[in-house]
Amino acid sequence: MITDGNGVPFPPIRRLGPADLKDCMALAVGRGWSPEKSKWALLLEVAEAFGVDAPDGGLAGSVVLARYGRQHASVGMMLVAARFGRRGLGYALMSRLLAEAGNATVTLFATDAGKPLYEKLGFRTIRGSAAFVGTFRPERRGGRMGGAVTRPFTPADMAAILDVDKAAFGADRSHIVGRLPALAERLRVLETSAGITGYAAAWRNEPTAVIGPVVAPDRASARLLIADLAAEVRGPQRLDLDPDDPELPGWVDARGLSPVSRTAVMVHGEWSPPGHRDRLFTPISVALS
Repeated sequence: MITDGNGVPFPPIRRLGPADLKDCMALAVGRGWSPEKSKWALLLEVAEAFGVDAPDGGLAGSVVLARYGRQHASVGMMLVAARFGRRGLGYALMSRLLAEAGNATVTLFATDAGKPLYEKLGFRTIRGSAAFVGTFRPERRGGRMGGAVTRPFTPADMAAILDVDKAAFGADRSHIVGRLPALAERLRVLETSAGITGYAAAWRNEPTAVIGPVVAPDRASARLLIADLAAEVRGPQRLDLDPDDPELPGWVDARGLSPVSRTAVMVHGEWSPPGHRDRLFTPISVALS
């Protein structure tokens, strides 16, 4: 039995829903995170969130499972209130999530502080990730490369975006990607003579505009999408990139975005990357790996 330190047992883990939005935001703020209202609202609608109520009110902990078909899932928003740390809540929440995930391969972005717990549960690191933050400095470009252009999304583009995303990700994310027009501050598609071959979104996480996802056929196309999006949003931008990528980290650093934090991308279960993962340049969010 897990108690709060005063001998009061925590109630059972329960499903969270839209009615828990304020408590989820308060839990995040209590751990020094941004409130992230728009992201929490999305996750509480399209994913499976689990939480533990605190004996003194609010939430003692949370975790979110996002499913992509039956074989793939991701973990996000793994949080335990500071006053209830080191009591086993994180382990209990993650154990519940893995039980719910069943045989699905589960991925997550882990901080150094979280890695020991995830390793204890059988997760292993497959690559790194770094958050690059700053104000993007435009570069001079001599025309569009290879005839490719980016333009604002229109509702008629959604079917093509979903096809592009599924081919790259290797599983159906339509329940999340289909909500990007409402979530994103800006959404652009990459268009060539072959039609729409990529897309990218920028969504607001005050005071930063997160550029993600970026899905493109190659790095040159990804740069084009990133540059055109960054030119349209105010304030600093954030991109979560593989720091070992041979090109994009150096390019964004030269444009004014510097690495401010690093995480490890970890996996639980068999890992045979589906789809064309080399076309995925940034995630929708680190809560949706």
